[in-house]
Amino acid sequence: MSQVYRALERAEEEKRQKASEDPFSGIFKEESAATQLEKPIQVARPLRDPKRGLDILEMPFREDTSILIAPRNSFAEEQFRKIKTYILRRSPQPPYSILITSPGPGEGKTMVAINLAMSISQELQKRVILMDADLRKPAIFREKYLNAKGLSNYLVDHSSIADILTCYEGDNFRIIPAGTPPQKPAELIGSKKMKELIKSLRENNDDTFILIDSPPVLSTSEPLLLSEWVDGVILVVKAGEVPKAAVRRVVDSIGREKIIGVILNQQGLKPSKRYHEYYYRYYRK
Repeated sequence: MSQVYRALERAEEEKRQKASEDPFSGIFKEESAATQLEKPIQVARPLRDPKRGLDILEMPFREDTSILIAPRNSFAEEQFRKIKTYILRRSPQPPYSILITSPGPGEGKTMVAINLAMSISQELQKRVILMDADLRKPAIFREKYLNAKGLSNYLVDHSSIADILTCYEGDNFRIIPAGTPPQKPAELIGSKKMKELIKSLRENNDDTFILIDSPPVLSTSEPLLLSEWVDGVILVVKAGEVPKAAVRRVVDSIGREKIIGVILNQQGLKPSKRYHEYYYRYYRK
């Protein structure tokens, strides 16, 4: 655990010392793909605490009002490939059902969930189902699925799995929207039917990954319920702003053995680290 808190301390210190003009600001603002290619996004190598088995990935991604997708063949997309590779290479076998959450709202969990799902779907012979389990404030392509049947409909009425599964960019990437806003979201998420849904989506199919976007841990009870039924949890933390005590509470409440890793979002990287972008561009020529 000491690795997590040292990383947070380092993030806070770098944020205080960085120049007033952040060279990485505006990475995910709505720009053309060509413009976004000019702005580097980097993932530092994972840190690992061998005693706790907890990993940390540092990412300067930002979550704006609208959730944006890293452009194809961009430096940003390559960083999600790194995270995907890290997950797929976990031993003895990769986690096939993953909960993605954060301590509080606005820390980038939904953006991470969407882009990671897209990256996994591009693997040969791999499929992914991205589930929006934030029934209070759904954010996965909300405008597109505003009136569509989804998770809440399956849990409340007699909607089938086929009714709520929608294809996104082919059969390898499917989405389960949040569905109609329910009156008691926590009760639905904690129900036996929800547990059975996760199990049935995973049964007899080692080529399918289930990614679940949930509400923040410190705001609701749903993530703690869901964490019991998945193989692992990815915690997205807004670097330099979330108190270490809050991260400690989240980790302890979920259980360290369940956490795959911690992603430090909006991590301020020094300009000297732009050599990573240079190498990327060199191999893109």
